[in-house]
Amino acid sequence: MVKFLDLKSQYYDIQPEIDKAIQSVIESSAFIGGKHVTQFEDNFSNYVGADYCIGVGNGTDALEIAIEALDMPIGSEIIVPANSFIASSEAVTRSGHRVEFVDIDTESYVISIEDLKKRITPKTKAIMAVHLYGHPCDMDELTKIAKEYNLYIIEDCAQAHGAEYKGKRVGGIGDIATFSFYPGKNLGAYGDGGAITTNNLELSVQCRKIANHGRIAKYDHEFEGRNSRLDAIQAAILSVKLKYLDSWIERRVQVAEEYLQGLDSIDNITLPIKKKWAKQAYHLFVIRTNMRDELKNYLSEKGIHTGVHYPISLPKLKAYSYSNQANELMFANSSDTSLLSLPIGEHLSKEDVERVIFAIKQFFE
Repeated sequence: MVKFLDLKSQYYDIQPEIDKAIQSVIESSAFIGGKHVTQFEDNFSNYVGADYCIGVGNGTDALEIAIEALDMPIGSEIIVPANSFIASSEAVTRSGHRVEFVDIDTESYVISIEDLKKRITPKTKAIMAVHLYGHPCDMDELTKIAKEYNLYIIEDCAQAHGAEYKGKRVGGIGDIATFSFYPGKNLGAYGDGGAITTNNLELSVQCRKIANHGRIAKYDHEFEGRNSRLDAIQAAILSVKLKYLDSWIERRVQVAEEYLQGLDSIDNITLPIKKKWAKQAYHLFVIRTNMRDELKNYLSEKGIHTGVHYPISLPKLKAYSYSNQANELMFANSSDTSLLSLPIGEHLSKEDVERVIFAIKQFFE
């Protein structure tokens, strides 16, 4: 069996360190806040290259808190790529704003700069730069547009831990950035977890207040906030795993290169293209084929697990029927039926990757 993801084997590889970290939290009895959370926030902000990091309960909370901290007028438009997980868009509407979906690039699957320029209106206040599948957005172009129209840039880095744009890690480039530590991410906790990073001191303080009932000092509530905190056990686990993240990403890159070389001769599939300025962290390796479902079933029969991210573009979901963008001629609206994610990760051996390549070639013979 070739697994899509193998968190158990990852744990076994670093079990002594993980067990020691968990035991340390239990012995300290500091389960909420404390040194383990502070240490991880410091470690992660240094890793990302941002001045501040605020640990929160999950990636969706991170987005909502970041949007609230920007204090935009209620009903503002925030531009969101049409191909992403619903957290990217629901965080906008649940914060009292309006989503404007924008198309994606046909090669890298991140936000289309060309289509973005057509979507900006006087009500637009922010762009959500989703570094989808681990590929960074074109941050220079987004920054130019943001400056021209006085817009915020929110980096959604839920799938992009360790990805780089022109040598700079994502998460410290826009006005504010959010991360998810869902277990299956490149850097995943053993439960839910998330973080917000920024270089803006005021935004960092406001995010920390929102996430902790509107306060910094105990019982000194400046406003009504919420309860969204990264717990100490998850923080301790993440601090251990952060040390291995770069080596895990390098293995993902190796697997991706093997796929790109091994599958290059197949006419019936379209392979992802990495931009020259990008370090793709390959949270997912996504191919396109008009025989997606048939190929997925065939690989399953061969003991090869795959995934579909995402089977329905965001504008086509019932939740966004009011947007009237389901029938727009977007690449995202037409490609959602052809996307297939192949297994990728440090758990894969060279033989596993060769087996996947061989099976795909067999299918298209």
